[in-house]
Amino acid sequence: MSLRSMILLLTAIASLAYLGAQSASAGEANPTATVQTADSSAVNPSSASDEAPRADSVKAADESRERAAKAGKEAKEAREHAAKKAKKNKAKAAAGGKGTAKMDSAVKAGTMPVKPDVMPQHVQVQHILIGFTGSVPGKSISRTKEEAKTLAYQILERARKGENFDELVSKYTDDSPPGIYGMSGAGVPPAAGEYSRTGMVPAFGNVGFSISPGNIGIADYDPTASPFGWHIIKRLK
Repeated sequence: MSLRSMILLLTAIASLAYLGAQSASAGEANPTATVQTADSSAVNPSSASDEAPRADSVKAADESRERAAKAGKEAKEAREHAAKKAKKNKAKAAAGGKGTAKMDSAVKAGTMPVKPDVMPQHVQVQHILIGFTGSVPGKSISRTKEEAKTLAYQILERARKGENFDELVSKYTDDSPPGIYGMSGAGVPPAAGEYSRTGMVPAFGNVGFSISPGNIGIADYDPTASPFGWHIIKRLK
């Protein structure tokens, strides 16, 4: 090899060595380049710490919405339950009303007891007395007390349905037909042909003065208030 060739070869080797040294020194001058690429959070740690409270806030908001939705659902269910109950009660009341109307439809208008607006001073009544064995002096009655009660309420029902009261009196009373009596109120002097209320058995006057003209009531047997038996009483005037 000539001297010229050896000089050229040495020059090339020196150039290559110089370029290698330059590359190595560049890598040492910027060692964070690869770290930043691999982990950006290490360069900006505050960005990671901000994420935690933001996540807690979102979770709390979600839980609040869930609670509100649950409360709304429960309130709706309560309203629906109350509405169903009210509807059921209304239907029940309506059914009861219809039943009463059906029962009353068999009763003649004006026969059911209605309390007078003003306590009358004088009344005229007609009654049917239903006694039992030993209850009416001078009368031979063979029916028992239970039979008398049953018969009295049967007659009361028939009278309220419109059967002729005079005929019922003639057929069933254990008093003397037509069984019409005038009464004056307590403390009111009796008119001609009247009896004082206090002069009659208490139940007789109690019923007679507590119903309106045309109404039909009943005085139940009571040893003190109604000792003769059951009185079916119609107020005439």
